[in-house]
Amino acid sequence: MTKPAIFAIKRHESCPECGAELVIRSGRYGAFLGCSAYPECQYHRPLKAQIDGHIIKELPELSCPKCQAVQVLRQGRYGMFISCRHYPACDHTEVIDKPDETAINCPQCTQGQLLQRKSRYGKLFYACNRYPECQFSLNTKPVTGECAYCHYPLLTEQRSSKGTKLCCASKICRKPVLVE
Repeated sequence: MTKPAIFAIKRHESCPECGAELVIRSGRYGAFLGCSAYPECQYHRPLKAQIDGHIIKELPELSCPKCQAVQVLRQGRYGMFISCRHYPACDHTEVIDKPDETAINCPQCTQGQLLQRKSRYGKLFYACNRYPECQFSLNTKPVTGECAYCHYPLLTEQRSSKGTKLCCASKICRKPVLVE
């Protein structure tokens, strides 16, 4: 049994596999181009081209350290970045917004430092710079200090309508710490 498409609009383009007409269909993950002879022909492709990394502006004053070509400013899936004009053939890229170092040692591995990072949704979080080896992360701002109850070596700054307070960063404790 086949599910009917939510909507189907005819386009005057033929299927490369069977020659039938392609139609715009809507599915669970959005619109796509599919063969009108479905389910006999399974051909489909994305409706919009993948525009990840399209060029915003050329930067003639910067040259690529790998191939000496002009660098460009691009808009990608996770924001703006600078890359070689020949990207992705030349894989040189530079991040525009470098993460802020907090100069606070990671309490889990004690070797790395905590960095301010941005999730793909734009939310700030703090994680260890030795990421695949150490997977420590926090959603609140870390503060240097020690918990008086469990002696965990890190505190977090919790903001609420009542003001800001320092709490233990341990997931087990989380008790507020009195600041003297």
